[in-house]
Amino acid sequence: MGRPRTPLIDRERITTTALQLVDKQGEFSVPQIARALGVQTGSLYHHVDGRSGVVELLRERVCEAIDGGTLDLEPWDAAMAAWARTYRSAFAAHPRVIPLLMTSPVRAPRVLAQYERAVGVLLAAGFGNEDVMTVIVALENLVLGSALDLAAPETMWELPDDTTTPRLAEALTAVATDRADAAFELALGAFLAHCRSMVAGDDGQAP
Repeated sequence: MGRPRTPLIDRERITTTALQLVDKQGEFSVPQIARALGVQTGSLYHHVDGRSGVVELLRERVCEAIDGGTLDLEPWDAAMAAWARTYRSAFAAHPRVIPLLMTSPVRAPRVLAQYERAVGVLLAAGFGNEDVMTVIVALENLVLGSALDLAAPETMWELPDDTTTPRLAEALTAVATDRADAAFELALGAFLAHCRSMVAGDDGQAP
């Protein structure tokens, strides 16, 4: 029997299948990917370095949706705000992949290149080397937490009796339909305001 003209598996197919599994069940295994592709498990190891390799493929795939061009905007805080929004959007599309990626070191070259650009933006803005990664990680915490919030049920508080928690009931009634977006923008604005203060001079103005 001759070889098929179109390969049964490649890195793109492996990534797509793994992402489908994670979107559906929050997890994947290499044997599950192989079964879905109709190949032997061992065949996948010709294309990826085991489970950790698949995780990095997932990271690359999800991060492809992040618009790195936003980091070219000026001033620096506008760039970081725009990057945060597109970052959040990319992960909101696949929220169940977040726990997998957060527990694995970043190794994908294309993803590391985007971090390099973000570091450059902050250094040029006047942040010290000792603060740059703290700022980036804090922004990621905000972004990824909000991406998970977007996947949460519309109603997160179920009150058996409004009379037992009347103030909570009234506050929930007043919540806008875009609760997650409003909360994200509030937190992002406060975060950037604090970051601006980190690089501001004695007169409160950025140097």
